Amino acid sequence: MKLAGRMERLGTESAFEVLAKAKALEASGREIVHLEIGEPDFDTPAHVAAAAQQAIDKGHTHYVPAPGIPELRTAVTDFLERTGRLSASPDRVLVTPGAKPIMFFTIMALCEEGDEVLYPDPGFPMYASIASFAGATPVPVPLREENGFVIDPEELAALVTPRTKLLILNSPHNPCGSASTPEQLAAIAEIAIRNDLVVLSDEVYWALRYDGDHHSVLDLDGMAERTILLDGWSKTFAMTGWRLGFGVFPQPLVEPITRLVINSVSCTSAFSQHAAIAALEGPWDDVDTMLAAFRERREVIVSGLNAVPGVSCVRPGGAFYAFPNITELGQSAATLADRLLEEAGVACLPGTAFGGYGEGHLRFSYANSVENIQRALSAFEDLTS
Repeated sequence: MKLAGRMERLGTESAFEVLAKAKALEASGREIVHLEIGEPDFDTPAHVAAAAQQAIDKGHTHYVPAPGIPELRTAVTDFLERTGRLSASPDRVLVTPGAKPIMFFTIMALCEEGDEVLYPDPGFPMYASIASFAGATPVPVPLREENGFVIDPEELAALVTPRTKLLILNSPHNPCGSASTPEQLAAIAEIAIRNDLVVLSDEVYWALRYDGDHHSVLDLDGMAERTILLDGWSKTFAMTGWRLGFGVFPQPLVEPITRLVINSVSCTSAFSQHAAIAALEGPWDDVDTMLAAFRERREVIVSGLNAVPGVSCVRPGGAFYAFPNITELGQSAATLADRLLEEAGVACLPGTAFGGYGEGHLRFSYANSVENIQRALSAFEDLTS
């Protein structure tokens, strides 16, 4: 069976490949510490699960409007305004099965052959994959350790061409854990406005920050009409398996993106949208508990990695990833990640799973217990000593 040529341009997400290898090793009797997958190790808050069950009991098991039920779209805008992030009307909100469709639909609606998409490297691998699939040219914007793994506006400006259509931002950042600053974002906004760029701001980790307020390009004048906000429930509320995401779009994009929703998934499951409302409007205690645990684990893994000879690790400002520099160990990121899994029983990802500029680094998810993180650190040091 001959596949369409576009399939050669579609990549994958290495975390799931490594997870499959790790699970196979576990099935053979090996003990594995899972630091590869980007998912909170906490249960969905009980009141959220209860809201879903109540919705099922009430018969919310049928088709709903493609953009999302009105109650949820309103709850999203109320939540964004209440948390000081964005003031927008509910008709600009589109709800999707997970946040990835927001990326996919945005790029498919805006980009075609000859267009260029600027994206962070290291960065979430789907950015480049979807851009390439759409026929556009993905252009990496290097995130350098000496800059704290944030975009250098001067370097960004030099990469903009007359063909640049879309700029993708991500803060707090996967895989580096870095967070944008107001000064950096002001410079990026000026570049976007001057060059008439559309911006996709991936803020799915916005709640998982440790060192102050969240900053977004949407804070700046003139950016709301050219920026898509991407967010969801997976990371903030430990709801990865619920597949719930949302985008807030400039008005001209709402109808085209809605058509893409209708043509692909029809709508997002009805009962899960009622659970999403409960998450946004309910108590924040579970989120605070999770964030406190991640903050403790951050200190454990960062200090532990910095104690390993030949390894250095910048303290992340958000998300739940450590991105240590392993250059002095004299092994490629892919080689060391494979050895950690096969020989030490520690599942992690090479920095190159997130782009070429990730070479010389590994990504560890510290969404695991302190005890398991310490086990992994000990195994890492034993392997590399």
